[in-house]
Amino acid sequence: MHSSARQTRQTRQTRWTAMAVCGSLLMALAAGVAVPPSAAASGSPRAAPEAALPGLDPGTLQAAIGGLPNADVTGALLRVTGRAGHWSGTSGVGDLETGRGVPPDAHIRIGSISKVFTATIVLQLAAEHRIDLDEPVQRYVPGVLPAGLPPVTVGQLLNHTSGLPRAADSPEFGDGSPEWFAANRLKSFTPQQVIDRMAGRPMQFTPGTAQQYNGMNYYVAGLLVEKVTGHGFADAIRSRITRPLALRDTYVPDAHDPRLPDPHSRGYLTVKLPDGTTHPVDVTEQSPWPWAEGGMISTPADLDRFMTALFRGRFLPPAQQAELFTVPGVRSFHNSQCRTETDAGRACMTMGLMRVKASNGVVVWGKTGSSPGYTSGAFSTRDLSRKIVYSLNPTTFNGAEMRYIQQIAAASFGPLVPARD
Repeated sequence: MHSSARQTRQTRQTRWTAMAVCGSLLMALAAGVAVPPSAAASGSPRAAPEAALPGLDPGTLQAAIGGLPNADVTGALLRVTGRAGHWSGTSGVGDLETGRGVPPDAHIRIGSISKVFTATIVLQLAAEHRIDLDEPVQRYVPGVLPAGLPPVTVGQLLNHTSGLPRAADSPEFGDGSPEWFAANRLKSFTPQQVIDRMAGRPMQFTPGTAQQYNGMNYYVAGLLVEKVTGHGFADAIRSRITRPLALRDTYVPDAHDPRLPDPHSRGYLTVKLPDGTTHPVDVTEQSPWPWAEGGMISTPADLDRFMTALFRGRFLPPAQQAELFTVPGVRSFHNSQCRTETDAGRACMTMGLMRVKASNGVVVWGKTGSSPGYTSGAFSTRDLSRKIVYSLNPTTFNGAEMRYIQQIAAASFGPLVPARD
């Protein structure tokens, strides 16, 4: 399963988010960690599970997010829905100062789950014959990509087979540390400024020959949406997805609006002081400049509703719907996200989603995402018999929250197939 999210500050943000979360999640899930039982739980399963799905055990689910707050994660929430049963629960605190609990309906920074929304709109434009997935994106947005790069198709952007360069290390995007982010969390960059950091950098591979998760693809895709529709990306999200679905708590923030609406859990980073001591810094307010690549805000209920509608084909006709569930037949390229299916070198991403197979035969589709202080995921079986949305509040960039994501996955879907290098 997996993301979320982020080399430049974008690439560093990608390392902080999508690469760290997505790659670590898939590798972690491949281990098939067992979840200890617990008596503490909220909610109860309502129906017998589908054939291969594990039954929902309230104690196991609560234990999956239990033991919070601690030094690595302050709070968590988990929402499980679908025909195979419902459950929801929280753990830890949403505010270190007041001790207030985690709101079950919290607004969250969804990071790279934003890519699913972006891909949906691009696929809609393909269905409307306003773009062709097999045509170079340079045809539609000339001058956006640095000169000298080879033709890259729209479809290759969406399924991460473009081979585009990763943005170069650059002082303005920081050094990837919690200290830098805490001090510069209100800085903002335009999509074009981020894309321009690819200038002079070599392609990772020939377009279409491999798959490598790269946030640059979705900055370009966001600008493509704006160029083709003639509207801002936030307007396109609103008119095509959130308004038709009545997703009142899902939106693309203004680039200079760092706020997170109430209710929400506060996000923290553990920062080291010059004297060697550490303390938590509140990073709840931060620039949402990752935009179409990873800047959106939503809630668990809204994400559940969106994924349900998407999987049911509400947004896309059959040809484009098929792209959501088609993994290209190429190898992954230094792609730590794709370490399941018994083959660590196999691609796992589609035009918007990721595919993971459990050892019990369950196939799961979805996306993870993260921003500093926030890590989330939304996944489902294709028949929607089981859907999950989770959110965690990690205080570091070292992936310590992966233990909880392992436990959530094992409790919800069963152990995933171990990778074979």
